[in-house]
Amino acid sequence: MGPSPTTQGLLATFVFMVIVLFILLTTMAYLTWAERKVLAKMQDRYGPTRTGPAGLLQPLADGIKLLAKEDIVPANADRYVFLFAPLITFVTAFVAFAVIPFGFETIPIPFTNGEHLSLFISDVNIGVLYILAMSGLGVYGVVLGGYASGNRYSLLGGLRSAAQVISYEVIIGLALLGPFLISGTLSLRGITEWQQHNLWFVVVQAPAFIIYLIAAVAETNRAPFDLPEAESELTGGYFTEYSGFRFSLYFLGEYVNMLVVSAIAATVFLGGAAGPILPGPIWLAIKVAFFIFLYFWLRATLPRFRYDQLMGLAWKLLLPLVLLSIVVTAIGHLYALGQL
Repeated sequence: MGPSPTTQGLLATFVFMVIVLFILLTTMAYLTWAERKVLAKMQDRYGPTRTGPAGLLQPLADGIKLLAKEDIVPANADRYVFLFAPLITFVTAFVAFAVIPFGFETIPIPFTNGEHLSLFISDVNIGVLYILAMSGLGVYGVVLGGYASGNRYSLLGGLRSAAQVISYEVIIGLALLGPFLISGTLSLRGITEWQQHNLWFVVVQAPAFIIYLIAAVAETNRAPFDLPEAESELTGGYFTEYSGFRFSLYFLGEYVNMLVVSAIAATVFLGGAAGPILPGPIWLAIKVAFFIFLYFWLRATLPRFRYDQLMGLAWKLLLPLVLLSIVVTAIGHLYALGQL
């Protein structure tokens, strides 16, 4: 007696999860190569060239190096928290992808009575809130890593990151509120479907889109907002005491977070997997790649902000602007519905 259709569906979903995880791990590794190449091009350098053709084996060489390096735990560290903290940042970044719709196509499941697998792991009606919650949990890894290191510089870096992420998480949530009001759903799949039948939100909600982009760069601790790891005053920040593979968990978790916020921007503001001719996953990948390129461009162009400038930008400029955007959006939506 063969497995039930439900069992087949669960197995197919599990296989899809493994495929997504493999793609994310591979993409994450090669983002480091891509960033080096883009920065080198912008700065009139070559970038990686020695390891494989065009340096394509550089991520593999980096991985072997990090695995082979000694894993040092400082004598003053809280050992168990120190060892566990990087996993929090790394794992929560991956978990956020559970609600990203990769396309509207369906894949037939073999050996079933016509069952099909949708290109998303889970479509929950509060998908965006779920992602924001996972992003908020990720900061615990940074804070605990800085605290457990027994190093004042690391502690200051962790506290900086906590304040920065909390501040810009508020801005991100408010910037996404306009599309929620108009589409009437918190489901990323529902938001994408609304844009298929109407305009993309980058047109309807252009100010919110720009605010989201700025806040997303700060929320992921990337240049020019990489204050939690500012070498000029914190010698490396919250991961100063980390070495080897545990350091790489923080480093790679940052790249996964970049993919997460880029996928949200592509889905909420640029129609997600929607697009002509090409399959949905290809369109989503193109849009995400556009935002990733912006990250690299900013790093090559802008100097690091001071910490007071960073916090002032969030609370004195972006917060009033995003609140004004919400008010205008709400009034315009009520007028369009004929309720005003």
